[in-house]
Amino acid sequence: MSSLSQRSSGLVQRRTEAIRTAAAADRERESGVEEEEAARRGEEEEDEKGDSKETRLTLMEEVLLLGLKDREGYTSFWNDCISSGLRGCMLVELALRGRLHLEPCGVRRKSLLSRKVICKSDAPTGDVLLDEALKHIKDTQPPETVQSWIELLSGETWNPLKLHYQLRNVRERLAKNLVEKGVLTTEKQNFLLFDMTTHPLTNSPIKQRLVKKVQESVLEKWVNDPHRMDKRVLALILLAHSSDVLENSFAPLQDEQYDLGMKRVHTLLELEPEKESTKPSANELMWAVVAAFTK
Repeated sequence: MSSLSQRSSGLVQRRTEAIRTAAAADRERESGVEEEEAARRGEEEEDEKGDSKETRLTLMEEVLLLGLKDREGYTSFWNDCISSGLRGCMLVELALRGRLHLEPCGVRRKSLLSRKVICKSDAPTGDVLLDEALKHIKDTQPPETVQSWIELLSGETWNPLKLHYQLRNVRERLAKNLVEKGVLTTEKQNFLLFDMTTHPLTNSPIKQRLVKKVQESVLEKWVNDPHRMDKRVLALILLAHSSDVLENSFAPLQDEQYDLGMKRVHTLLELEPEKESTKPSANELMWAVVAAFTK
């Protein structure tokens, strides 16, 4: 009996040991999988971190960055389009973030430029300029059209009672945002008769990625259909052109690439906003802004 009990005891011990060994192996495999997943998440986070500054830029900041001279830190003195262009960027940015939309076109099919801008949501965006513009639009009754809002936010109105809608020092405020995001720095420059605050470029990779994104959208990644393009990239190209800063993105290209890129940009500019705005998934307010600049 004693030998039988010893054998059964040994069998139990061996089974217990086998179970422990299997459990340890399972734990090792699980820890290995967890380590692999952690490493993959780390790589993804690093990738996102690399692009984080770029993805945080608003359309206004991107257009201003394209227009700024890298070393001098200011836009061309001869550019009289960028002011209204930046206001158009604000409207499109708010539309892309789901804060604004156009009123329904109705049975009579109102044109884009005759339809009013309606506040869809007044939830804060986290951007002071955008929230300021959104408040103006929300509080204004009766509503105004896209064309009117571009003029009002720019201060280009003959009505003195509406001058309070003007957003002041927009370029300076956007530049300060870019300074806070580590893209630009702040300097003082003397221009004989006056001193001017300038914002030279300090983070070249950010602007290089922005320029490359614009170039690739009409070269390597060209899809020949605006509705298959990323909405933000399409808006950036159209609004950069309206702000007279788009050509800066193509200046570094070779002649053949430059000609091809500009040819494809012109195909986008020749589109009819009224027609494009009726297509599925189109952002009507974006096409209304385009119509306001191309009318």
